[in-house]
Amino acid sequence: MSLPWLQLSAVFQVLLSAFLITLVLMHSGREAGMGGLGFTPHSQGGTHIVERNLTRLTVVVAVIFAANTIALFHLL
Repeated sequence: MSLPWLQLSAVFQVLLSAFLITLVLMHSGREAGMGGLGFTPHSQGGTHIVERNLTRLTVVVAVIFAANTIALFHLL
């Protein structure tokens, strides 16, 4: 009876992983120097709204990915 759920979760896991990889690769890289150490100059003024939304979306997809991984573990 759990076979359809297992198959659906496995397909969903593959789609989630591809989407998560895409989201991570869309993030802008840090510049060399102090930016690589986590220091940001005060003149930068913070993160752009699009980057913040991309970060939020990445976190949400990562949490769903982790939950689906746990569900797959229990279905096996």
